[in-house]
Amino acid sequence: MVSHSRYLIILTLVYAVFWAVLAIDPVDRTTWLLENTLPVAFFIAMFATHRRLVFSRISYTLIFIFLCLHTVGAHYTYSNVPYDQWFSAFTGTPLNEIMGWERNHYDRLVHFSYGLLLAYPIREVFLRVADVRGFWGYFLPLDVTMSTSMIYELVEWGAAVIFAGDAGMNFLGTQGDVWDAHRDMALATLGAVIAMAVTAMLNGYLQRDFAREWARSITVKRSNPLGEDELVKLWRRKK
Repeated sequence: MVSHSRYLIILTLVYAVFWAVLAIDPVDRTTWLLENTLPVAFFIAMFATHRRLVFSRISYTLIFIFLCLHTVGAHYTYSNVPYDQWFSAFTGTPLNEIMGWERNHYDRLVHFSYGLLLAYPIREVFLRVADVRGFWGYFLPLDVTMSTSMIYELVEWGAAVIFAGDAGMNFLGTQGDVWDAHRDMALATLGAVIAMAVTAMLNGYLQRDFAREWARSITVKRSNPLGEDELVKLWRRKK
């Protein structure tokens, strides 16, 4: 089996070629630059931690797929990805016509994929860095997916205000839907719920002490509340 480091190098090279091809003549260069702040920041974080935190091949693959989906959206701008034409070329009928859609739903696909594809790598970080177990190994990845989805919606809003004009609106990508941010966050949450549910079911089947570990993770470990009394003790120790 290919080593983790070699597997990462292969995926990185494939993605680099894919990214370079789609970097040629994007629909809107300003929007493309804004959208690419995400993969750039992500790769900086991955490079800075790749020796200390080596992900599983599953996580690397999920991250790779998500970044490819995002790169396609950045090239065309999310509101203009021609998936309808692609689907029609293969089937003879536009997908939007079949589904009864009146807007471009590629951005919804990527928001859903954010939860579906990245909740598992986030879980891996919690298991290996924070050493969480049982219930918290599934809830915390879901929680981080929801909170980061909210943060990204705030970033989109801020960028739209700062850049204004077509670039800001293309980056925001609401397409006239006043509930766009809410739907995006809900889809990311749904994707994460599915990912964690599948992971839990698989672990429940393979792990003998799954139920015991889950129950142990939600029991109260300390009977005394950690409030003002604990703060007084810490203050006295400091003195």
